[in-house]
Amino acid sequence: MKKKLPSVSILIPTLNADRVLEKCLKSIVNQDYPQGLVEIIIADGGSTDKTLVIAEKYGAKVYPNPLKTGEAGKAVALEHAKGELSALIDSDNILPSKSWFQKMVKPFFDPQILGSEPWEFTYRKNDTLVNRYCALIGANDPYAYFVGIYDKKSFLSNKWTGLSLQSDDKGSYLKVKLAGKILPTVGANGTIWRTKVLKKAVGKGDYLFDTDIPYRLLDKRPFYFAKVKVGIVHLYCHAIKDFYRKQKRRAKDFFYLESKGRRGQTYQRQKNKQLYFILSCLLAFPLFFQTLKGYLKRPDRAWFFHPLACWITLWVYGSQTLKALFKKEEISREGWRQ
Repeated sequence: MKKKLPSVSILIPTLNADRVLEKCLKSIVNQDYPQGLVEIIIADGGSTDKTLVIAEKYGAKVYPNPLKTGEAGKAVALEHAKGELSALIDSDNILPSKSWFQKMVKPFFDPQILGSEPWEFTYRKNDTLVNRYCALIGANDPYAYFVGIYDKKSFLSNKWTGLSLQSDDKGSYLKVKLAGKILPTVGANGTIWRTKVLKKAVGKGDYLFDTDIPYRLLDKRPFYFAKVKVGIVHLYCHAIKDFYRKQKRRAKDFFYLESKGRRGQTYQRQKNKQLYFILSCLLAFPLFFQTLKGYLKRPDRAWFFHPLACWITLWVYGSQTLKALFKKEEISREGWRQ
């Protein structure tokens, strides 16, 4: 007997995202999945470009996001979600195959599994240098790679995370037991949760911090999560200046929201191997060694961005940590563009 497919709510926060949104929505509506089981929910932070026109074109339900940030938008979209599952797909994500949803929902036939996520960023040789680099190293933030909490397959380690986790290979996915005080950064770029589980974890807050959800679930007990053997495209940065801008946003927003009591246990406060990252940046040699190792495994000049990416991250995180001692403020979304 064929198992009944679950309904899915796709949660997408936007703010001036017309450069990437159409590719995202097109990849969703072209899925080999019953359209009657899919709803697209967009929470918009006040776009002044063609974002809303594109959303209407693809039949998305649009709701205002007065707080403007992506995390606030995800919370707004979740509030309106009616599907059995909720998919956290950003406007700069592209589903790389028409069978993506079919494969991503398969783990949910196991009642023990609460969520699923792609196990890699899809590498495309024609993407921008920064996007290729992120796909190669398996993280949008090199700091996550150094401390071992990355959650996408890396050509440096040949693993999807640096943590030692109990897992069972089910063929098309890994059934992973999440437990302990340190977790991989699962939660973003195509992560799907059971809607009831996600709503309970988020509560009535104004923000949905995707990488914090696993920590909130662990307050109860260890749980099972699926790493599906598919990829997802992430159009993260168009240029190196975008990488700097987004690292700065990540740091400033974290300190501000933490000061307001809106962040609990989270990966940003993990100090596992933190010194290793700092010393590697200062000594430089480890960065060049990793660059060479990566290039020999998968030749691409994007590897040569690795030292600069690490130095930018060290500078931004270090300077923002010092600034936060005196003043904590959320980065302005004025003029923000995806």
